[in-house]
Amino acid sequence: MRLLLLLLVGFLLFSAPGASGQWDLSESTTCLQDRLELELPMELGNYTWHVLAVDVSGEEMESCELTVDYEKLLLSALLVNCTSLEHGQHQLRLLLLLNGTAGEERNVTFSARCSAARGDEIIAPVFVGATNCTKDSMAVTFPGPSLGNERPVQVAALPRTLVIDDGTRVHQLSPGEASQHGYSFQADGHSLVLQAAFTATGVVSYQHNHKVLYTAAVKLTYGPPEHRLTMESRMLCAPGPVLCNTTHMTVAVPAFPGTLVSVAVEDETIPMDRLQDNGITLSTARGVELHVSRGVLKSALHGESCPGARSYLPSLELTFHFHGDTVAMVMHPACPCDQHTPIAAVCTQDGYMDFEVLAGSTTPPLALDTLRLRDPTCKPASRSPSNDRAWFHVPLSGCGTRYWLEGEKIMYENEVRALQSDRVLHRISRDSEFRLTVLCSFSNGDASVSVRVDSPPPLAASMNQGPLSLILLSYPEDSYRQPYRDDQYPIVRFLQQPIFMEVQVLNRNDPNLYLQLDDCWATASEDPSSLPQWNIVVDGAV
Repeated sequence: MRLLLLLLVGFLLFSAPGASGQWDLSESTTCLQDRLELELPMELGNYTWHVLAVDVSGEEMESCELTVDYEKLLLSALLVNCTSLEHGQHQLRLLLLLNGTAGEERNVTFSARCSAARGDEIIAPVFVGATNCTKDSMAVTFPGPSLGNERPVQVAALPRTLVIDDGTRVHQLSPGEASQHGYSFQADGHSLVLQAAFTATGVVSYQHNHKVLYTAAVKLTYGPPEHRLTMESRMLCAPGPVLCNTTHMTVAVPAFPGTLVSVAVEDETIPMDRLQDNGITLSTARGVELHVSRGVLKSALHGESCPGARSYLPSLELTFHFHGDTVAMVMHPACPCDQHTPIAAVCTQDGYMDFEVLAGSTTPPLALDTLRLRDPTCKPASRSPSNDRAWFHVPLSGCGTRYWLEGEKIMYENEVRALQSDRVLHRISRDSEFRLTVLCSFSNGDASVSVRVDSPPPLAASMNQGPLSLILLSYPEDSYRQPYRDDQYPIVRFLQQPIFMEVQVLNRNDPNLYLQLDDCWATASEDPSSLPQWNIVVDGAV
């Protein structure tokens, strides 16, 4: 709560060297709950000086310890030791000892005063807390009242009043009324959390091109009657959703009467002139748009509801100057899940390379269960329900990832492959071959990624005329040592009784010629189309 400020300017009409002027302090004092802060005149930079707190008779108040920043010309004085209570106001008197460049000395006195709090109210400064912004609501946390050296008062059962100012009307609500108008209270230890729905009474919205920002100016009064606490906050929330493509996440805030002054990622503030150096591009042509490089994002696996790795920021805090206040909102942006949109390879700041492999990358389609990293024990992190794509979440410190230095860059490289040479020997397969190399590079905190696919082309179909001799043999047991002799036919077999058969190509000249059975069946006569028929091999499977 802003305090009533009455400033008395003392005798600051004195002659500067070679000139005469006046130092105006009318707008330089701030009254806070336990102290008074004063911004001293810039002209003091021309002098060497010292300042003392004095009483009404001009004697120094030895119990007062002033806090002075001589470089920034700021002074802070505790109300309890540095002021006297006069006519219901805290009176501060200062003696300024000046030494000019020409050696002259001057003593200047001035005073300032703040209204004293009533016995049933604690006067507090404006409390502007960061708004926790989610897709469904916004919340701000107020600290509980503290009574001197006593333990803070538990706020759960304290009476309180909520006031919301929407710019055209002031709404004053009791706790019961507040809950009926979209607000809720929750005690968190010695703090009080105020949560507001976007449709709550007094919430103002700014909208443009499907982007929306919600804000509410709230004042909360709570605490026991003898120690009433009143605090203010301006809630601010742009719930999104964010937009993502293969290279960036875009966080958008529609145009409103606020100016962006600060950006923090994971509680680390980034200077506004260094955003681009940290992978963030700022655009203010249509409100505020932050384009965050995927290299800055983190990734996590979200299971069946979102197959693959989902990119996100743990926290993003945006601070604005808005209606004379400094207002912040904290968001937790995450890229939407769209399993039908190809996901580009990403190298993340938390030490992973994330990429996907599509079964349709080759012709015929790639068998995803044949994919191997350099460390074959590392498997895909997940697969799509239709088994048409696999996602990899590969640690830069494992799974066979190699690394090396190139100047000021550190490079990480791994590959996923599906090659005939990695498969079981003598196994006949129509599976395609595939090789994908992922290369990550890091330099001064920036991450970049490149992907190279070196898949052997599918074998060209070849057809030639010529005789092909086949022979079908049957064996009495699965050792396939000795086939049945001609004089042992016909062979009697019952249903569900195994049959051990072998088909050979005779007199072949091409060592690359393989035989694969598609369909094989038995009939009661030599006519292959006669009925009934008993299937032995169907589509290559027994």
